[in-house]
Amino acid sequence: MGVVNASGTLSFMNEPQPQGIQTDNVVPEPPFWGSRLLQSIPLRAVVPYINRTSLYKFQWGFKSQGRSESEYRDWARHEIDPILNDLIARSDAEGVIQPQAVYGYFPCQSNGDTLIVYDPANRETERCRFAFPRQQKGRGQCISDFFRGRESGEIDTVAFQLVTIGQHASDYAREIFDADQYQRYLYWHGLNVETTEGLAEFVHQRIRSELGFASEDARAIGDMIKQRYRGSRYSFGYPACPNLHDQDKILDLLGAERIGVRLGDEDQLWPEESTSAIVVHHPQAKYFSA
Repeated sequence: MGVVNASGTLSFMNEPQPQGIQTDNVVPEPPFWGSRLLQSIPLRAVVPYINRTSLYKFQWGFKSQGRSESEYRDWARHEIDPILNDLIARSDAEGVIQPQAVYGYFPCQSNGDTLIVYDPANRETERCRFAFPRQQKGRGQCISDFFRGRESGEIDTVAFQLVTIGQHASDYAREIFDADQYQRYLYWHGLNVETTEGLAEFVHQRIRSELGFASEDARAIGDMIKQRYRGSRYSFGYPACPNLHDQDKILDLLGAERIGVRLGDEDQLWPEESTSAIVVHHPQAKYFSA
């Protein structure tokens, strides 16, 4: 049986409902509304945010092979770190990896499972809407739950980000592969993938700082990578926001053409090493499956 809830949307008696999500958390005031361009970000500024465990073990295939965690770290310091340092130096010399980003803040409200994004210049004008799936188990969460509802009359803040390391990085790795230099390709391709993720972490940390709660971050970057900070960054294609085509709205909001990113026919971002996200400031927002 369907009922109309307080937000004016139709829900069903057997639909999971969100449990225990605060609605009185402080809404941060951003330093600006709309989007900004971060151009020519130094690669070395991004390097600390690279997940070296993922890079070394999963991208490059350097497994522990019976070493303890401390033994592996010591071995990696002498045997693997020099490989990474050489690639970074080469990239700096030849401009292989070119980190860029656009990000920004927009007024918003939720309406049931939908997030409504408004024009910063006229908050009565909608820019777009995002419809998110709701958990069918657990706490019955949906990303929209972490924002003020339209029925509250309050305006909330949502951030979006889009990062890329550029087309040249992909082309450079492909040239190495075509030259049958497979180990070098493995190194460059893995570095490209993890640098993109590190760049996303770098921009997300900037957003937390600008919104005024970066002091809640874990002190060690390795812990930050494990999501030990306030809020969450949800990338499209994952269970909480599976609709890849929704990235087109983010590209429009942020002016993605300024960093040369577009959405392909199969809803994949180009250049290949690019990623987008919705950034949620709510203290209870963490990763969850739909």
